[in-house]
Amino acid sequence: MGAPLSSFAKSLTVETAFSVLAIAKALKAQGKDVVELEIGDSPFESTPSAKSSGIEAIQANQTHYCPSPGLPEFRAAAAEFVQKEFNIPAKAENIVVAPGAKVFEQYFCEAFLDPGDSVLVFSPYFPTYVPNILRRSANIVYSALKQENEFRPSIKDIESFLKTAKNPRAIFLNSPHNPTGGVTTEQDLVEIANLVRGTNVAVFSDEPYCHMVWKGRHRSLLEQPGMMDHCVAAYTFSKSYSMSGWRLGFAVSSAPIIDSIGKMINTTLSCTPPIVQLAGMNALKRDHSERDRQMGLFREKVLLLANGLNKIEGFKTLDPTATFYVFPNVAPVCNKLGITSHGLALYLLEAADDKFGVACLGGECFGEAGGGFLRFSCAEPNERLQQAVDFIPKALARPERIQAYLESKPQFRLTKPYEV
Repeated sequence: MGAPLSSFAKSLTVETAFSVLAIAKALKAQGKDVVELEIGDSPFESTPSAKSSGIEAIQANQTHYCPSPGLPEFRAAAAEFVQKEFNIPAKAENIVVAPGAKVFEQYFCEAFLDPGDSVLVFSPYFPTYVPNILRRSANIVYSALKQENEFRPSIKDIESFLKTAKNPRAIFLNSPHNPTGGVTTEQDLVEIANLVRGTNVAVFSDEPYCHMVWKGRHRSLLEQPGMMDHCVAAYTFSKSYSMSGWRLGFAVSSAPIIDSIGKMINTTLSCTPPIVQLAGMNALKRDHSERDRQMGLFREKVLLLANGLNKIEGFKTLDPTATFYVFPNVAPVCNKLGITSHGLALYLLEAADDKFGVACLGGECFGEAGGGFLRFSCAEPNERLQQAVDFIPKALARPERIQAYLESKPQFRLTKPYEV
């Protein structure tokens, strides 16, 4: 008998996009043509300065340890970047570097949460929020994001959380929002700041899609007075600079909070590779035009997919405001066919056709409030997006295949109709 896993390890949930990605890759290996709209990755090359600087850093033997919070020159460049782009009053001491933005979820929870504390999470939510909160034995309070409210956070729900939750200690805020594409407005952020300021509540502000705002510009809670002492904002190079495989991100907060997170990095990761930091630093400094060009192409993709999906009976999505995701309400289709939204997503991938499939995700992969929705990423060429749009109505018009799929996968039968 081996050593048993902990109860936490046995209960750990994962980001479903990677599970569906594995199914899609296996089907493609068997010869099936699959349009992959499940994973939130960029289809573009890393920006030029990132690639050239990474190569130069290797040749210059920048391949050893560096300070755990990050290279001084990277921290200074990141501070200058958020000052100029988002009006955040940051200095180098307000920056800490890590492999991507996701790891800051864990560090934030370790920095602020004790067992029994309460955390407000807006649902649908990024899937890894939950396991990182549960790592600290904290309690999750959910607030549903509504399509009719453009998927903006409810200020009333925040007020209620602060007044009624047991030991309210943290709020997870994600804008621009994955999976819905919603944006928290400047007025929303003013009101959130007014509620949080002067309390002991911390906010994790998850901002990976900061350059994918299609109306106006990105706004951060850190712009609001006094929020540096309450908020940890996380940024990544994966989206804006197409550097997902480099694994590079940084967080912005007050110097004492950054110092604490730096210690956590010291005791877990040691440091983020210097070659990666130097590549990212020069991308920040030199690749604005290429970044903006790629963002323009993403906007075209989102519009193409959103407009196409809205022409399908039973699909309804909002006009795109941000991110490279489209999040249509498909509740009428699911109710008619008797299939859950994630069951519908996997049917489109696995069973609607023997030779062709579309990979996407059911909204419930992002929490209960996502039920009745699908999430499509736009990370494929435009002609492939059009192929997906053209295929979906044909797939929905094959009831015998849908019923056969439900017989083989009864877990996807819809037991209670979605609210329409």
